[in-house]
Amino acid sequence: MTRGGKKKASVDGAERKCIVTGETAPKAGLIRFVVGPDATIVPDLAEKLPGRGIWVSADRAAIDKAARKGLFSRAARTKVNAPDDLAERVEAMLARRVVDLLGLARKSGGAVAGFEKVKDWLAKDEAEVLIQASDGSGRGKSKLSTPQGGRFIGWLTADELGLAFGRQNVIHVALAAGGLAPRVVEEAARLKGLRLLDGGDSAGKDKRRT
Repeated sequence: MTRGGKKKASVDGAERKCIVTGETAPKAGLIRFVVGPDATIVPDLAEKLPGRGIWVSADRAAIDKAARKGLFSRAARTKVNAPDDLAERVEAMLARRVVDLLGLARKSGGAVAGFEKVKDWLAKDEAEVLIQASDGSGRGKSKLSTPQGGRFIGWLTADELGLAFGRQNVIHVALAAGGLAPRVVEEAARLKGLRLLDGGDSAGKDKRRT
């Protein structure tokens, strides 16, 4: 923030246009794709692959439509192959990124797992983000509340959380403020748009839980 009170422009605040909705939005809410050497559409989650970027909202329905309606070919101005399971591939890649980030946060001391440890962090106001497994017991999860002004992530499975902590499964996780927490929240928000609920609909955009 400048002395005048205005926030400085950030590279992370750059915007891109979704080829499906036609809307311009911050890059954090979209997925970058590029055309591979074999003319196949490739997800570029790290946004580092060479080539012209093709951007699609981080939403299962949007990616499915782009693949089904030939929108990738239109954007690339050439015939390209978009796999039928493209959305599933993106979901798996995003889940892996979140798990890896959580693992790094754990190693740096910025994340803890287990009901008692998470409860302790929440009581001491050390937690900024509460993460609970989507397939965990509702009764057990209801005993912990999202930190005031913090964030909640509830669409990772117990197995996925377990991978991040070197255990068979994990239900409760807390992240401290700073460090990797912002990246975990951002990547998890993108993942939520690709996750299907029990009814078959996309989980939609990230929301805060109080």
